[in-house]
Amino acid sequence: MNLQRLRGLIRKEFIQILRDPSAIAIAFFMPVFLLFLFGYGVSLDAKHVPVAVVVDQPTAETSAFVGGLQQSRYFEPQIYTSMHSARQALMARKADGILWLRSDFSRRILRGNTASIGVLINGVDANNARILEGYMQGVWQNWLQQRAFNAGAPLIIPVNGEDRIWFNPALRSRDYLVPGLIAVIMTLIGALLTALVVAREWERGTMEALMATPVTMSEILLGKLIPYFIMGMGGMLLSVALAVWLFTVPLVGSFWVLLACSALFLLTALGMGLLISSVARNQFVAGQIAIIVTFLPAFILSGFIFDIQSMPAAIRIITHIVAARYFVSILQTIFLAGDVWPIILWNSLALLLMAAFFLGVTLRRSHKRLD
Repeated sequence: MNLQRLRGLIRKEFIQILRDPSAIAIAFFMPVFLLFLFGYGVSLDAKHVPVAVVVDQPTAETSAFVGGLQQSRYFEPQIYTSMHSARQALMARKADGILWLRSDFSRRILRGNTASIGVLINGVDANNARILEGYMQGVWQNWLQQRAFNAGAPLIIPVNGEDRIWFNPALRSRDYLVPGLIAVIMTLIGALLTALVVAREWERGTMEALMATPVTMSEILLGKLIPYFIMGMGGMLLSVALAVWLFTVPLVGSFWVLLACSALFLLTALGMGLLISSVARNQFVAGQIAIIVTFLPAFILSGFIFDIQSMPAAIRIITHIVAARYFVSILQTIFLAGDVWPIILWNSLALLLMAAFFLGVTLRRSHKRLD
């Protein structure tokens, strides 16, 4: 290993990066774009849900109940005169649910009897339906409590549940999505960018020029690895800064632990990118392989959006070979729960083994010849 030659290769790589706007865009502008897209545009929360409200006999009791629905930020109630018109609105997707207060609702309430309300929910989107059902129950519970308070009587319920939500008390999906998105961003920077850039050198013939020099294959790989590692860590720091200060995602754990784990994952992603570029020396082919092998698994099978425990057993087994799975677990733990060492250490060990595997295979496959 000649440090002077290595320094020259690193300098050459940085000059090439500065002359290549696409590399800078992938490393710095794409993280900002994705964070804004997922931070503001994508939400797993149900808000302003259109609900059809049918009141057979309007009274003060029904008005108070519908008023509680109107004051909720989760619903946009729309009054309908009959169940027939409300069902038509549900079929036409103008409403996601129907709230039906029957004609005997107020009479049964005032007599102290059990009064029921009818709730019909569109179950096409199962997740949204479950959220909507829970919100409806919450409005009903709040109305009962307010009614008992105004009457100066205790609310008699057989079971009184006290909910305590750990790690994400506000139940903001943004706090869950943004940390996981950092893993997807670093996958793009590490694997896709590296695979494309090295494949581009093969296409342009600059790799053949490097082969004709006295540099060794280890120096060439390190010359590629170090600049893109620095770029990747820069993109990670930018993403963390936006997550904490712009999207107000809490960083409960240690920043230095996050930095060390990010470096491990980035080495894994860079190893995958270099391995892809050693197999495919065409930019189009390298890009397709990188998207299929790295980006899509990081997006779908890492737990970033979809819960791994809810997947079929065969798919859960496949997720163990997805590096982003381990990093998403680390990110969500450090951001929301803190330094939970059993989770951090086991997942970091998996990333360390994967980084050693990909970098080792890349070094073994790379030879200083053109075939």
